[in-house]
Amino acid sequence: MSTELESTRRALRDAVAQAERAAELARLLDAAQGRLAEAERSVEEARALAERLSEAEAALEAERAAADKLRRELAEQRFQAEVANWKLSSIKVARWNRLGDAIKSGKSNPVRLAKGLRTAAKPVKRPSAPKRRPVTPAAGKEERPGAAYQATTSTRTLGGASFKLKPFRVPTGPNTRPHITAAVIADPHAEALLRYEWRQTTGFTPRDFARVLPLEVPHLLVVESVTEGPWAEEITGEPGEGIRALLAWCAERGIRTVFWHTKGAIDAYAATAQLFEHRFTNDLSVPWPRLQFGIQPRVHNPLPLAGGRIDRVLTLDQLLPGHLAYPDVLTSYRWPAAADCPPGTPQWRLAEIAACGTPIGTEADSRRAHVALRRAYQMGTMTERVDELLETIGLPSARATLETSVLLPITDPHLVEHGLAQVARQTGVAQVIVIGPPEAELRARDVLPDLDVVYRRPHPSMSEGAMLAAGLDLCEADLVAVMDPRDVYGPHYLADLRRAFLFSTADLVGKAAYYAHLRKPQATLLKQPEAEYAYLPEIAGATLLARRNALREIGFADLSEGWDEVMMRQCRTDGIRVFSADRFGYVRVRDEDRWLLGAAQLVEYGSAEPHALI
Repeated sequence: MSTELESTRRALRDAVAQAERAAELARLLDAAQGRLAEAERSVEEARALAERLSEAEAALEAERAAADKLRRELAEQRFQAEVANWKLSSIKVARWNRLGDAIKSGKSNPVRLAKGLRTAAKPVKRPSAPKRRPVTPAAGKEERPGAAYQATTSTRTLGGASFKLKPFRVPTGPNTRPHITAAVIADPHAEALLRYEWRQTTGFTPRDFARVLPLEVPHLLVVESVTEGPWAEEITGEPGEGIRALLAWCAERGIRTVFWHTKGAIDAYAATAQLFEHRFTNDLSVPWPRLQFGIQPRVHNPLPLAGGRIDRVLTLDQLLPGHLAYPDVLTSYRWPAAADCPPGTPQWRLAEIAACGTPIGTEADSRRAHVALRRAYQMGTMTERVDELLETIGLPSARATLETSVLLPITDPHLVEHGLAQVARQTGVAQVIVIGPPEAELRARDVLPDLDVVYRRPHPSMSEGAMLAAGLDLCEADLVAVMDPRDVYGPHYLADLRRAFLFSTADLVGKAAYYAHLRKPQATLLKQPEAEYAYLPEIAGATLLARRNALREIGFADLSEGWDEVMMRQCRTDGIRVFSADRFGYVRVRDEDRWLLGAAQLVEYGSAEPHALI
């Protein structure tokens, strides 16, 4: 009996416990339903707010349209008023009107009448008729990359002294792939790296993206692990409704989506990143495809500040004080004689400083600075990084190349071997046009087995300029280089020279600053060392690297000596920009040259190659 009673008691306890759990579940369900109802009310409120926002935006657009209409009407009224004033002024100075005034004022005074008639008979210049001026639209968003992205801080302080800088002017275009539009959510640094790689849409928010992005529907969306701005809370932790709505909007239109983790703990962004089609990271510990920071040639380049460098070595804290906007950072990079960076400085920061031509270390050293600049570019540019990204996500990365055709005119058979050896050293050469004696053809194909060699035998009476003109018609690459078989070209010569086309706006690039060696006196000279990285009236013809189409328009003068001087005069006449690059990688070799002896500074008596070829 006791056993049955105990069993009954246990059953009752279990029933009571289940009832309590059921009651708790019911309470939780009621609470959840209450929260759900509250959430639904919030959603309804959000929808109502969104509708009101859309109505407000529509009203704003209507107001803008009305303002534009009023602006046009006001401009027309002003023009008509100017026309009326012009007509009145024209009538006043008309001869018949002035004669009438003279007769009226001189009716009772013959002397005054005669004087007035003589004055009225003199011709008077009529006022110019007013012209319609275009109506200036309301200030809108500037679409060119960099247009609204300029340095603002021009003063730096060191040891209590204030220095006035002329800020580096951030270029406003062009971009590398105008056929691709990208919507980008990024912090200022990453945005600066990407803005020249495609047509870039930025500045949209979780509230207005559905209005902004349809104005130019993007091909892809790139979202960086931002730490500031309206999207930061949306992508950290649990994904926000704004980023979910943005990704849904992209999915409906087949827009590829990319998440780029560049900073911060990956756990903070992992949930959001999983919503994207593609994920990249610059963190070696994260098992995602790599997308590292790279040099952006449009802003990380050795173009100097207008005021030059300060003659001091600065620490990184002195170089980048406080919280500089990124355009001001680009100015600071170019300011010191050298930058003393402590251990642990991020590799991308070192690469950016080096790419701006600033020596890294405790002393200024132009040779080490040039090698560091070259190495920074060899580590990879953002153009190359974006090539990799687009290939991974399946978008075409068509863009202009820097492949080069080399023109090698050989007028002396003894220079065949030397001239071909200089071309063989170079990288990035797609084609070689050899114009010279018959033995040059077979030697060219032996020495340059991997290149497309085109040989032409010159007519005995052809000048060097005529040989170059004939060879130019055979060039197929985007760039054309002229090399002189008498001179010495280092293995990095063309690669260094081509780099100028990544950041300058010139059609012709070469060297106005260079080393020269005169055999008879065994003298090594340096010509115009101050002429590095500058737009100048002329460069040496033996260092010419030009865009093929521009070179075809200019042409080569039919001269054996001085064809380059004629070309430079033509460039000045036609307004074609010519850029002088660095002093390294090339040596002009002559037996003697009186003009060069007077125009260059003596470096030493001995070989020039240790100075030039680094």
